Amino acid sequence: MATSAEHGQMTGTQVPPAGESAFPPFDPANFAPLLVWLVLSFGALYLLMSKLALPRVESILHNRRAKIDGDLGSAFAQRAAADQASADYQKTLADAKASAQALAQQTHAKLAAEADAKRQGLEAELSAKLAAGESQIEAMKAKAMANVEQIAQDTASAIVEHLTGKPADAKAVSAALASMKS
Repeated sequence: MATSAEHGQMTGTQVPPAGESAFPPFDPANFAPLLVWLVLSFGALYLLMSKLALPRVESILHNRRAKIDGDLGSAFAQRAAADQASADYQKTLADAKASAQALAQQTHAKLAAEADAKRQGLEAELSAKLAAGESQIEAMKAKAMANVEQIAQDTASAIVEHLTGKPADAKAVSAALASMKS
């Protein structure tokens, strides 16, 4: 049987054979220098990060924050301006509606007044025509009545003359007609 050393396998307690060295980080002889180099490397990395990289990152973050704050301020200002513009628009729209309504009422009142004036003019014209027509009717009635009396006298005279054969007395016929009227 071959030993494990012969096959090149080592156990944790075995020391490597002469001429072979252990993995350097695990070699106890290199442990102290590795710690020193670790501290030096970490210190150098810390100095590089704190003096170069982190200030740049901080300035980038600061600039980004300032830009975001500026953009937010600008957005709020623009929103306030938009709200003000909207309020002005609504006020202008309400004023325009009120003005249009007032103009419509004025126009309606003007048209109603014109229509009323035309109606009154037509009523006056019709009243004048009606009065003229009534006076004409009265005149024709009076004329007709005057003719009726004359016709009645003529007819009565003709009837008396036809019945008696003598011409009728005009005064007697007029008195008889007058007595019939009353």
